[in-house]
Amino acid sequence: MKQPKVNIPLLPEVLARKELYSSAKPTIIGLTREELHEKLLKIGTEPKDVKMRLNQVWRWIYQKGITNFESMHNISKPYRSLLNDHFHIRRLKISEKLISSDGTKKYLLSLDGCNEIEAVYIPEKNRGTLCISSQVGCTLNCSFCHTGTQKLVRNLSAAEIVGQVLTIKDDLNDWNPNAKPKLDKRIISNIVLMGMGEPLYNYDSVKDALHIIMDNEGIALSKKRITLSTSGVVPQIEKVGNEIGCLLAISFHATTDSIRDKLVPINKKWNIQTLLTSLRNYPKLSNSHRITFEYVMLKNINDSDEDARRLVQLISGIPAKINLIPFNPWPETLYQRSTRKRIDAFATIVNRAGYASPVRLPRGEDIMAACGQLKSASTKEKRLPKKPVEVQESQICRTNI
Repeated sequence: MKQPKVNIPLLPEVLARKELYSSAKPTIIGLTREELHEKLLKIGTEPKDVKMRLNQVWRWIYQKGITNFESMHNISKPYRSLLNDHFHIRRLKISEKLISSDGTKKYLLSLDGCNEIEAVYIPEKNRGTLCISSQVGCTLNCSFCHTGTQKLVRNLSAAEIVGQVLTIKDDLNDWNPNAKPKLDKRIISNIVLMGMGEPLYNYDSVKDALHIIMDNEGIALSKKRITLSTSGVVPQIEKVGNEIGCLLAISFHATTDSIRDKLVPINKKWNIQTLLTSLRNYPKLSNSHRITFEYVMLKNINDSDEDARRLVQLISGIPAKINLIPFNPWPETLYQRSTRKRIDAFATIVNRAGYASPVRLPRGEDIMAACGQLKSASTKEKRLPKKPVEVQESQICRTNI
């Protein structure tokens, strides 16, 4: 079925190119296999050797985590020099790292000398989750979300999205130089696109980045270890299932259009019924491939027993779980967190209807790293220095871990 055209806001593209702000050499990070194949041929790689060279380079970058071409010791020196003449493998600069009392780590990362984003790593008993982002700022203006108060600056490139993962893996020492580590040995075992921005308003870069992250010869995280969260860009949802195949989460947060219009303004464009119809048709939807409904608990706004009953009626027939998220306050917010008693009563109704409804434990609140609290101090692109800026490769994060 032909996909409807999506009217996505036009964004500045000056800094979203794969060159990553280097006046001389582009980054090799973030190129798809097809793009890298083309680039290697263009710099003079023999056609008969290009597949071998691509696989060698890919494994060194995404499996071993090297940051310079000289470390590729199974590649001849002349070819290493050729690669070094045309590309770089730099990371983004970590401007600041905060560590919560619960072990959560929040990273402030510099993209280009003007814009910054935040990434969050959450350690748990049996896994480690990294929250990454797809845009600098956000255009959705969700009223309960601190990130939503930051204006949209630009889309991130695939290089910047993948770069987040590489930079944090460096900091956490999450590389095995000898072989692909087993998942239970990895520090980062799960990735969520729940940071800054709306992933489906930057679909192409997100798709390319996730295919790189899922590639079995590199970082090799499976589709079921990656969750993409959207506020409901309906025309793009089916494409996620067909072209990416990762898990899907929906920032739902209300059971009536009147309330959701205020909390999640994109609902005015694609209302609850339209959104749910698209989810019922989501490719691969099954009990093993459930949709997660994210539901922030706001005192006297969306937390009544009636809301809980409406919620289970609305999603009836959709294999799903409901993540109940205690609201995380931020400066100047007008909302309050629902009481624990009210959250438990809501969860009980949802559970009795047959849906899992875990209450998300707030993490990193003491460093403003919890869900809904992230916000960088990025500036508009027009303030960039006129001369090209030499930067390290990038990373990011929004807020729904």
